Amino acid sequence: MAWVIQAVLSFLAAAGFGIIFNAPRKMLFYCGFVGMTGWLIYSTFNQYSGDPVQASFLGAFAVAIVAHLFAKRFKMPMIIFSVAGIIPLVPGGMAYNAMRHIVENDYITSISFASRAFMVSGAIAMGLVFAEVMIQLIFKTSMRRKKRKVI
Repeated sequence: MAWVIQAVLSFLAAAGFGIIFNAPRKMLFYCGFVGMTGWLIYSTFNQYSGDPVQASFLGAFAVAIVAHLFAKRFKMPMIIFSVAGIIPLVPGGMAYNAMRHIVENDYITSISFASRAFMVSGAIAMGLVFAEVMIQLIFKTSMRRKKRKVI
């Protein structure tokens, strides 16, 4: 039952940020779906591996792949789906705790939270970049094959 609640809440969060970012009304469902997919993959891998950095990488990778597929299907910019879809993965709680501990003069704990937030943020960025590079390589090889068949 927890998976259903997580799916619904991550869908609502991503769709809500799609509204804030002025995504087209017809695409809000798909923005929510992208966010839900990324969060469920993150949650699954985080539960089994216990490493939020790796789980964030895989979740962001999935967000970029699904966002790219939707962008091709609906002939829309990929950023519409990926920005709204990445929101559930952002480590806002860790960053908040880092700042809270800095204010409380607990620097050792704040460094721990900040370093984890930076690593998760970097993993999200790397997941988006790796997925984009992989998609570009796949499309380039498929275009080369199509050109060879035509000639």
